[in-house]
Amino acid sequence: MSTKPTTTDLEWTELDQRAVDTARVLAADAVQKVGNGHPGTAMSLAPAAYTLFQKVMRHDPADPDWTGRDRFVLSAGHSSLTLYTQLYLAGFGLELDDLKSFRTWGSRTPGHPEYGHTRGVETTTGPLGQGVANAVGMAMAARYERGLFDPEAAPGTSPFDHFIFAIAGDGCLQEGISGEASSMAGHQKLGNLVLLWDDNHISIEGDTETAVSEDTVKRYEAYGWHVQRVAPQENGDLDPAALYAAIEAAKAVTDKPSFIAMRSIIAWPAPHAQNTEAAHGSALGADEVAATKRVLGFDPEKSFEVADEVLAHARKALDRGREAKAEWEKGFAAWRTANPERAAEFDRIAAAELPAGWEEKLPVFETGKGVATRAASGKVLQALGAVVPELWGGSADLAGSNNTTIDKTSSFLPADNPLPEADPYGRTIHFGIREHSMAAEMNGIALHGNTRIYGGTFLVFSDYMRNAVRLSALMHLPVTYVWTHDSVGLGEDGPTHQPVEHLASLRAIPGLNVVRPADANETTIAWREILRRYTKVFGKGAPHGLALTRQGVPTYAANEDAAKGGYVLFEAEGPEGQSTAPEVILVATGSEVHVAVEARERLQAAGTPTRVVSMPCVEWFDEQDQGYRDSVLPPSVKARVAVEAGIGLTWHRFVGDAGRIVSLEHFGASADGKVLFQEFGFTAENVANVAQESIAAAQR
Repeated sequence: MSTKPTTTDLEWTELDQRAVDTARVLAADAVQKVGNGHPGTAMSLAPAAYTLFQKVMRHDPADPDWTGRDRFVLSAGHSSLTLYTQLYLAGFGLELDDLKSFRTWGSRTPGHPEYGHTRGVETTTGPLGQGVANAVGMAMAARYERGLFDPEAAPGTSPFDHFIFAIAGDGCLQEGISGEASSMAGHQKLGNLVLLWDDNHISIEGDTETAVSEDTVKRYEAYGWHVQRVAPQENGDLDPAALYAAIEAAKAVTDKPSFIAMRSIIAWPAPHAQNTEAAHGSALGADEVAATKRVLGFDPEKSFEVADEVLAHARKALDRGREAKAEWEKGFAAWRTANPERAAEFDRIAAAELPAGWEEKLPVFETGKGVATRAASGKVLQALGAVVPELWGGSADLAGSNNTTIDKTSSFLPADNPLPEADPYGRTIHFGIREHSMAAEMNGIALHGNTRIYGGTFLVFSDYMRNAVRLSALMHLPVTYVWTHDSVGLGEDGPTHQPVEHLASLRAIPGLNVVRPADANETTIAWREILRRYTKVFGKGAPHGLALTRQGVPTYAANEDAAKGGYVLFEAEGPEGQSTAPEVILVATGSEVHVAVEARERLQAAGTPTRVVSMPCVEWFDEQDQGYRDSVLPPSVKARVAVEAGIGLTWHRFVGDAGRIVSLEHFGASADGKVLFQEFGFTAENVANVAQESIAAAQR
């Protein structure tokens, strides 16, 4: 089966078509062998994926991390075979045995693509719509990277110019996150982003008419995208030549992101399964797989059939990739020669190193003074902004409350934006009221590389972000979430805005480090530790969530052990003021640390030696060796009280059977924060009384 090109720009041979059809039967065979999966979309999308990987994208399969490469995001991650078959054909390292072990233990072809697990996979996708937002973030990062290293170059001439391609399905575009991200992309005029929509009209429950009736193309026009439709061939198959022409037209539009609607037939050309919901998420069945192979001219008795000449033809992508990279390296070398200072900066950033002397710029706050930790964080960001150019970020329309503006004079906005601080390479991102897509865009920015990203909102709205935050942790991405207004202490906005369950809920995400500093100096140390922990080595990085107060809290002397996650803030004292073994330990975080300190004063005055432990980050504390942890929380001291203005789930393992927890096991109320702390028991008097209860329990 051959396709006559509709444009002379695309060379499409019998071997190209055979490679596409090979990808189709491989997808059908892989799902049939394991007995589960999503064959239909991979079959219908094979021409689009092959065209991208073999005819359009600049990449080197031998070096999938090459800085100058185009990026590909499969937002429709359930159709992972769309990607795996192309990685196999192009020579990224997957082989036929990997396709045969699809969705099985230990394979390099898991059910959904996983970043860091399979070479050539740029992001972990599966939850629908996340990949669209990842791609938007990558496009934003590409523009900011260009601004760091080559801002004066004419469009299309910089070694840092490249494209982000993404494929999304109906489900991706129904999820709200994709609408948030697409609105952002249109507003930012991300001309380096091309989104291909697999318009196959099928979802799990059948025809998409069950749930959707909008004109999606007009919706993307309204977002400010350049839009095109690609009609199928007469037989219903995708038309590679028409698709190629549309992609080239999209690449030529540099002031808008591009949206290409591809009308496809799911599971094409399976005789009975095509255009059915069953083909979305179930194996076709042996008879239908055999029938499909007959239609395509393959031997129905053979599985995983790949002709040598087809594989040799597709693996020419290695030669093209090597040539493209060599050509790019010439331009990169010329840029290095012309820009030695920027080249040195590039090398530093690419190595995940920080500038010399950066720590000296961090603020140290006066002890005793009441400072909100959100305000302290803002001071830290402004100090870092002057010396760490790769650090950038913003807020979901709450910058004034989150204190996340790193540079008031520089906003990441397209050049024709009417705001006076608009700069296409600007420092401060205005994510808009789009928390979910903000988090996923941050993931995309981190995945793109060569910048460090943070983003802020209120802690209670981390619920909107949770799925993307979970993916940050799953991918070990070094993104930083700045979550402010971290307890009922925020006051009159009431229970809708007062986080209660959020700290414990976020700590339940494996790999996410939740940092709740007690005061301004702990906030400085927390930011410093977060930046120190930044790494590009997969599996070594981790996202961090800073939980910061709205209200002012007393400032204590800086203690470097705060970077260990938990430390002795105030030691127990004997009658003469000398250090002594504690009779009870008070463990607290954030704005409750000063309550524990005041409770300690009461207990000490009553003759009870009391230690206060500040634990800004449970996860960092858990990393420390047993000796250190025992030095902070001696096993011999059974009387313990944990104090945190949220549900107490985190603290049971730290306080033990005799321990007590001063927590909040219900929603808050609308009143002044100080009143709420008084009414809900976050007072020195109550904590001291609870400590006496724990002491009594420990003595029984």
